[in-house]
Amino acid sequence: MLSGHFQGRFLAMLSGLMKPRRILEIGTYTAYSTICLAEGLLEDGHIFSIDVNEELEERIHLNIQKSGLANKITFIRGNASAIIPSLDEKFDLVFIDADKRNYEKYFDLVIDKVKKNGLIVSDNVLWDGKVFNENHKDLTTLALRKYNQKIKEDKRIQTVLLPIRDGLLMARKIS
Repeated sequence: MLSGHFQGRFLAMLSGLMKPRRILEIGTYTAYSTICLAEGLLEDGHIFSIDVNEELEERIHLNIQKSGLANKITFIRGNASAIIPSLDEKFDLVFIDADKRNYEKYFDLVIDKVKKNGLIVSDNVLWDGKVFNENHKDLTTLALRKYNQKIKEDKRIQTVLLPIRDGLLMARKIS
């Protein structure tokens, strides 16, 4: 459930190259990826990170405070499907790493909030290789297969799948 060091450094590099003004992260966990993404923000940049898990909220706030980037990070606890429509922002980068069964819903909620040439990065799309094995029919695997197919067919985006950890799917909005 935690982005590893390599993936964290990749996210920090990606953010640093993009120099985003606004980032949305769906799924905070301990805020490690939040902090990595925040490293590349413009001076006036900001990241909004949403997570439903109240048990980790204290740890999230502590990690954000320790990072020295607290002025660039807003943590929002709650249901992302309900919160995303209320965000009046245009995002340069969206990182989806929450409940896998709702990836399609999250994509649909954020696509119009992403600027042209902005990125939507989805984590865990390989799901430990289960998405390639037709014998795996659990609900999460089926949902990720469907999501991957949706992304592949969407003409508004250009995609690449990176085999980093459990698969990072990068989608650049082209229209």
